[in-house]
Amino acid sequence: MTFFQDFPVPPTPPRGRAVRYVPPVWAGAPLYELPVVVHIGQFLHRSPTMVMAVKSADVFSTGCSFDVSWTIRRGDQTDEEWADLNEMFFRPGPGVRRGAGGTSMLLFGAAFPDGSKSSTGAHPHGFFEGTEEPDPPVLLMRNGGGNGGDDELSGSGSLWLWPLPPAGTLRLVAAWKDFGLEECSISLDGSRLRGASSGVQKFW
Repeated sequence: MTFFQDFPVPPTPPRGRAVRYVPPVWAGAPLYELPVVVHIGQFLHRSPTMVMAVKSADVFSTGCSFDVSWTIRRGDQTDEEWADLNEMFFRPGPGVRRGAGGTSMLLFGAAFPDGSKSSTGAHPHGFFEGTEEPDPPVLLMRNGGGNGGDDELSGSGSLWLWPLPPAGTLRLVAAWKDFGLEECSISLDGSRLRGASSGVQKFW
């Protein structure tokens, strides 16, 4: 016998099942799909001090997630200038660079053949606010990350594009003024991406 055996143990209260959040189709990839991976392997930008590339696209039934990476090498910046760039590089959203007199952020865009377009600047933190279906297309920057040091900075992320692009040319655009990256773009075959969606497999 122990002291605590004289006290009854209260029953565990019943708990209902938590309701899993299912994002609307424009806000992210479907939860229970195995996408088709389409190789892209194109440079958005390549110079002696900066490289930005689109590696591949995960194609889902409702949209595409593009795997993007970038690497920046230190040029002739002073220690103070490089420290300033480090601060800007790891800033999660738009910010003001010392002495720049304006805001700066890494921007991506997408343009459909009919002229409709979208920019990650409309949702700088990667999340779509609101419950009403927006006008397509929608482009969101997700899962961004990076690392840096005394002479190099590198980062990566995924671009969620909704909906699947139509037949014709899909244009992906990037710009990052504080790092000398003026507007640049690549063209992709929308038919190829849309056609790959026929191979998407459902989990359940």
